[in-house]
Amino acid sequence: MRRVLNSLRGQLVLLVILALAAAQAVSLWLFVDERSLAVRAALGAETAGRAANVARLIEEAPASLHASILRAANSPLVRFGIAPEPEVRHTSHNGNGIVEERVRALLDGNFSREIRVELHEVDGAELPLPHLDQEMAVMHREMMRGHMSAIELNLSIALSGGQWLNVGTRFERPPLQWPVYSTLTFALSAGFILVVVFWFLMSRLTGPLRRLSVAADRLGRGEDVAALPAVGPREVQDLTGAFNRMQERLTRFVADRTRLLAALGHDLRSPLTAMRVRAEFVDEEETRDSLISSIEEMQSMVDTVLAFARGVAVSEPLEMCELGEFLKQLRADMLDRFDLHPGTAIEVGLRPNTIRRALRNVIENALRYGGWARVGYGHDGKNALITVADSGPGIPEEDLERVFDPFLRLEASRSLETGGYGLGLSIARTIARAHGGDITLTNRPDGGLLATLAIPLAGDETELET
Repeated sequence: MRRVLNSLRGQLVLLVILALAAAQAVSLWLFVDERSLAVRAALGAETAGRAANVARLIEEAPASLHASILRAANSPLVRFGIAPEPEVRHTSHNGNGIVEERVRALLDGNFSREIRVELHEVDGAELPLPHLDQEMAVMHREMMRGHMSAIELNLSIALSGGQWLNVGTRFERPPLQWPVYSTLTFALSAGFILVVVFWFLMSRLTGPLRRLSVAADRLGRGEDVAALPAVGPREVQDLTGAFNRMQERLTRFVADRTRLLAALGHDLRSPLTAMRVRAEFVDEEETRDSLISSIEEMQSMVDTVLAFARGVAVSEPLEMCELGEFLKQLRADMLDRFDLHPGTAIEVGLRPNTIRRALRNVIENALRYGGWARVGYGHDGKNALITVADSGPGIPEEDLERVFDPFLRLEASRSLETGGYGLGLSIARTIARAHGGDITLTNRPDGGLLATLAIPLAGDETELET
């Protein structure tokens, strides 16, 4: 799960879902508020309409019928009464004058007497409606699910003759109805469809990027990688095309340099061979031996330089090897044995011949300068690690990197018997880096040198096909 959330595809899908959820939450909040306002306006308009009708009847009917009109108009929801004083004492809560305007419009366009309106919320702990009996109040609370948010509307309309028609009502905002099963199934189905659709769309973006990442890693390890198909969005196609062109140019560049070195090696061997044959005809033995020795040294140097240039050995395919068994076989093949410290079983992709050559160079250095070599192996989660330790004099800190330079020899005698040509560590690092790894040197606290060869552990070899 964490791997999915850490991927670009998973994060984009999660971001879209969260954005949609937030938008739906805001829309629901706005809908609830609008719904509340609509309900309040409808109930207020209905009360205002009844109050206007009753006021018109009172104005037109004789006084003897006023009591009958009020009894007929009263209900558990709205109460009406006539009094010499208005019940509404102030008009600061008049609902922006909407109720008053509606009452005036229903009475008469020329109605000029005073109309007072008071609209405010009341404590939900009170009875839901002022004139309901206890039984009906309990039923009302159950219907409202206990969520009481009452709005009280009081009207006082001035009548002819100095009387006031007082109207009072109280209504609740009906609670939101949440059909749990329908809401749950809608959320699950919508979420599933969104995840599937966005997962497919993101795969078109992240799939080519993932294949490009794996191809770049393989190219860095010197593997042959076929040209990637240009799929996905236009930007990803452009990136894939740029990678294919870069890979083609690098491959062509390396091939050209390899052919150049091969031709150079062939051209140098021919005159050296001719010089070797002619040296045999020199009569003076001391001069002849000196010439032959110099020519053989030149021939050996040419072979070593060409071997260094071929150190990457890109033509050898990677093979999955168990590292412990590989090192055991290397110890059996070498004339000068080394100590092998056992470790955990590790499968790693190697080019066996080239990596064997790199390890020989490092181990032979340890044997030459330290007298013995102890080889161990393990991993750090990302790389397989091969360590070579010796008990020699070590290397000055400022020279730990310089020793990897071609032809650099810290050995002062410059003798080929003790120092070689100074290409062993250069070849070893070239081979390690061709595998996507590296070699580092450190001085051991108790004396000697520790060489660490890191090789990336094999990843998913099917990534380029997915």
